Amino acid sequence: MTPPTVLVLGAGVAGPALAYWLARHGMRPTVVEQAAELRSGGTAVVVKDRAHAVVEEMGVLPRLRELATTVDAMALLDANGRRIARIPTSSDRSPSVEVTRADLSAVLRHAVGDDAEFLFDETVTALEQDGEGVDVTFRRAAPRRFDLVVGADGVHSAIRGLVFGPERDFVTDLPLYAASVPVSPDLVDDPREMLLLNAPGRMLAIHPSRTTPVALFTFRGPRVDGYDGYDRHDTALQKRMLAAAYAPLGWRVPELVATYQEHPAPFFQPLGNLRLPTWSRGRVALVGDAASAVALLSDGSSLAIAGAHGLAAALAAHPGDHAGAFRAYEADHRPRADAKHRLTGVAAALLVPRTRAGLAVRNTLARTVTRATRTPLHDPSATRT
Repeated sequence: MTPPTVLVLGAGVAGPALAYWLARHGMRPTVVEQAAELRSGGTAVVVKDRAHAVVEEMGVLPRLRELATTVDAMALLDANGRRIARIPTSSDRSPSVEVTRADLSAVLRHAVGDDAEFLFDETVTALEQDGEGVDVTFRRAAPRRFDLVVGADGVHSAIRGLVFGPERDFVTDLPLYAASVPVSPDLVDDPREMLLLNAPGRMLAIHPSRTTPVALFTFRGPRVDGYDGYDRHDTALQKRMLAAAYAPLGWRVPELVATYQEHPAPFFQPLGNLRLPTWSRGRVALVGDAASAVALLSDGSSLAIAGAHGLAAALAAHPGDHAGAFRAYEADHRPRADAKHRLTGVAAALLVPRTRAGLAVRNTLARTVTRATRTPLHDPSATRT
């Protein structure tokens, strides 16, 4: 039999992971990526749960550990920058490794090697299915035919838009925005700690990352003209919104907001959960954030790796029966994604408490955790003011 050809759109995390396992199961993957090259920088992500076992099976866990950040705790600060709790972020009972998203993507791409074709600076503009395959039109390359197509191209998936419908049909809006920008290493007091400052409705974190620290903003606010009317490319609007949200705060906040304002293209995104009633339609399937994006929990990369592994395994277990394979993949992986979706409300309450009372309750819980783990607080005098 001729090995099935599978087009995978997206070379972030889910795409290379899927290509690796498709090739291991004897299929012929082609990965298309809209960017001209693998992206650099990015925030830290944690590879854990099922994904940790998958990367270990791939043989890339030692390399990820070499590239891991040194962060092992989160220091909670009040609105004036005073430390109120220090919480460990890792546990021997649940093995994990924290790396930047760019490092994770690069390691997965390297693991694929020459077992998949990669096309950069390319995307899909149209596709048409029939009973035997999928005819795909590209922006630059000549049209081609594949047995299957998989969208692994993130929350704003082009494949999902072409086959399943507009993004707004599947997003559950949260009254939250997330933003980030790289910052100076001088702002990091301890490379083992992520600093997290809260005021009602606002959170600001400084993550040391591995090379370039990142400031992370998450704040509550109503949608501007609703989800449909929000222009995610309107950088000027985004900068005004962030400046207004953090204007009343002191500590290092003005400096970090100024850094965000001066950056030509900082990250900004309304937060929401993305759910579809099904992850496949005909010969097209979705994986990772394209199928089921989860806000706030930083579990997207782990879910993407686990989902990619499960999808490839299902296709191998159902040769010639893509419908059965897609059903098996979804039955296995959807419960993991749904469990994370159910936690987003709790995560929002803990990470970005809406009120002073809510913030006080969260801080009390954090102090209890600090005492229970016997993790000492750093000397408050070591924190810059």
